[in-house]
Amino acid sequence: MTNTARFIRHGQSVEDRATGLVWSRSANPAGWPLFWDEAREYVATLNREAYLGHGDWRLPNRRELFSLMDYAQARPALPPGHPFTQVELAWYWSATPYAANPAYAWYVHTEGGRMFYGDKGRSYYVWPVRGRSPALWVTGGPETASGTPWPDPRWRAHGDTVRDLMGGLTWSRCADLGPGPVSWFRAMELAKEADAARLGGLGGWRLPAIAELELMVHAGHAFPALDPAAPFSNLQPQYWSATTSGFDPEWAMALYLDKGGVGVGMKKDAHYHVWLVSGQNSADE
Repeated sequence: MTNTARFIRHGQSVEDRATGLVWSRSANPAGWPLFWDEAREYVATLNREAYLGHGDWRLPNRRELFSLMDYAQARPALPPGHPFTQVELAWYWSATPYAANPAYAWYVHTEGGRMFYGDKGRSYYVWPVRGRSPALWVTGGPETASGTPWPDPRWRAHGDTVRDLMGGLTWSRCADLGPGPVSWFRAMELAKEADAARLGGLGGWRLPAIAELELMVHAGHAFPALDPAAPFSNLQPQYWSATTSGFDPEWAMALYLDKGGVGVGMKKDAHYHVWLVSGQNSADE
């Protein structure tokens, strides 16, 4: 789907056909940053006033904000040709609280697509959204559920691999194939080696994209931010993705599994771990 076809304008609203969500065309209708509680009250005011003809606006959850990011782009990290206006190169609030501390909530930075959490008493921007997405899974966080519920059970372990019935991918059961932190370049080599060795009897092993890694996050947990039923071993706090940062090609996106954040690291530095993914299934499934 081209970006022109992905986004459809309806006056000052924009429908994202990739997710089914409808966003305010203005990415800053409030005009200034707000505290988290103020952001929620601002959206409630939009609903009382039937902003753009509707009364079901809300603060997006972390996965919904994340779904807008295009990591091949920067300043802003949005798909080229997008129809949005007033996009601030700054942090945007989500509705998702941080599991380890309810005084904090998740936010996304539109300049490069990083996602972290911060004190609800700080001021960040608000980008209202409407609708429910059949294409996005719920975050697992305590905010009002928006998205598709997770399958139960989600995981199917088989030898050295684990099938994720939600994402449809197979992961290495050992979540530290370095072992230990390695550079991004070494991580890519390890993926090729695992593929050549047919880890778990499967091929197609690779470093996951950042969107695939983020899907592992359970926003209702921290240390690690992972479903407690997930049957992985050797879990580590940070992981490389295959996704190069659009901000700087010498950097790649990384997942902070301990907390659930998305950041970047210099490819040459041995700071992150390796967790591989394959699109193949075990023959026993």
